[in-house]
Amino acid sequence: MNRSVSGIGMTSQRTRTRMIERLRDKGIRDEQVLAAIAAVPRHVFVEEALASRAYEDTALPLGHQQTISQPFIVARMIEVLRAGRELGKTLEIGAGCGYQAAVLAQLTDEVYAIERIEPLFAKAKLNLLAIQQLNVRLKYADGQFGLPEAAPFDTIIVAAAASRVPQALLQQLALGGRMILPLGAGEQYLALIEHRAEGYVESRLDNVRFVPLLSGVE
Repeated sequence: MNRSVSGIGMTSQRTRTRMIERLRDKGIRDEQVLAAIAAVPRHVFVEEALASRAYEDTALPLGHQQTISQPFIVARMIEVLRAGRELGKTLEIGAGCGYQAAVLAQLTDEVYAIERIEPLFAKAKLNLLAIQQLNVRLKYADGQFGLPEAAPFDTIIVAAAASRVPQALLQQLALGGRMILPLGAGEQYLALIEHRAEGYVESRLDNVRFVPLLSGVE
């Protein structure tokens, strides 16, 4: 990969700083989340033609009808998951290009990530290797089934919209754990699922727009 991790000739620390300032302005308060996002060179994870837009607060196309998530949404979801606790063992559904997994890996030592589209899975592996992020365990599989061989998980984060919470993911969420995912087909919203002693408790959060959570592999 000829795009440098340091971003020489393409981006600057000032550009990343402006992105972090925008996230603060939009209400992100967890300084560890902001530091994690600042630490990940987003330009490595986007198409080279879009590298000049890498630090805009917007989703960008990855091909295969997928996008790299907007930095605010990444920050918002992780901030909600972290509130008052550590992430612990974390499962990401929909790794895409590997960007969100790289951010998560700044905050916890155990990150598992699943991607169902083989070219994106391969791209994520290369991107994570390029920035020497070696503590992410990637798997090419249908994310709706989770990763039973590594369960239970303290944290589950889903980067595609489901019509309902996948039962397999609920079963793999540890007691005391949290899962966040977009729900809905037309109108979508972020749902926080907490696994408490009395059962699963859902909280409705922000309205969002994600690609759909699909079954099978490609």
